Amino acid sequence: MAACLSPTLPRQTIHRRRCWTPKPPSSPSTATYNQRHRRRNIGTSSGAISARASSAAAVAQGLDADDFRHPLDKQNTLLLKAIPGLNDIGKALLGPVSEQVMVLQNIGSSVLVSENQLPELHQLMTEAAKILNTEAPDLYIRQNPVPNAYTLAINGKRPFVVVHTSLVELLTRKELQAVLAHELGHLKCDHGVWLTFANILTMGAHTVPGLGMVAGFLEEQLFRWLRAAELTCDRAALLVVQDPKVVISVLMKLAGGCPSLSDQLNVDAFLEQARSYDKASSNPVGWYIRNAQTRELSHPLPVMRAREMDEWSRSQEYRTLLQKMFR
Repeated sequence: MAACLSPTLPRQTIHRRRCWTPKPPSSPSTATYNQRHRRRNIGTSSGAISARASSAAAVAQGLDADDFRHPLDKQNTLLLKAIPGLNDIGKALLGPVSEQVMVLQNIGSSVLVSENQLPELHQLMTEAAKILNTEAPDLYIRQNPVPNAYTLAINGKRPFVVVHTSLVELLTRKELQAVLAHELGHLKCDHGVWLTFANILTMGAHTVPGLGMVAGFLEEQLFRWLRAAELTCDRAALLVVQDPKVVISVLMKLAGGCPSLSDQLNVDAFLEQARSYDKASSNPVGWYIRNAQTRELSHPLPVMRAREMDEWSRSQEYRTLLQKMFR
């Protein structure tokens, strides 16, 4: 169903695909950015992205989702598949009418991006899809002051990504493409099925007679899986933009960025903040508080995602994968 980029998301707000930022129940969103600074970045980053996409597209056909899937994603996916009756519960709770309501709710008040409508954004999506060797979904831009982006994958229908205007304003073009690549990562890794289950459980399973306790158990398992799935999609973002500071900058801006402060934000300082968080939570009390903090979140904390991204970008696994893509 849906996914987003929200760094952290309370239980009652798991409605679409997982995103980068905390999302509201009906639709996710993102943040704002200085117009002149953004336009200054358009010319340079667009050309660089185009060159990168064209060189990667020829070899991206060999890129498989398991090439970059996070180990925790693999582990928790196996655990979900082992839960008996999960598919049946999902089908029982989400019918064609509910699906149609969600589709109409999200596209009825948005702008569909195409070659003739916001062509620059269309190009960013197309190039990211080529690099990840996946089909580009429809892309919608929706007016919303909450910075976020999310994906909807409805059975039998073409999936689509929704990006909030506030997110477009907050990010540079390269950062925005990282967001689109993150969303594509959910589709590439077939996260849509489990995201659908997460959405329906948080939206109404507790009200179904006899499913209250079961839904509570499944919700906990799904949130654990969602946090791992976000780490996988951050990797997808890095494979497209190939600069860890760009992905980390997105996380930093979603955690505490605004247009008037964008030019003062420092990625290295944010990484140091992430390391200090690890240090503070390394003792038994800190470990307990850290787990309590994240237990009910759909996304890992932004500093944890930043640290994961920094570590993977330095790994041999990442370098080997880049060599395979651009050989």
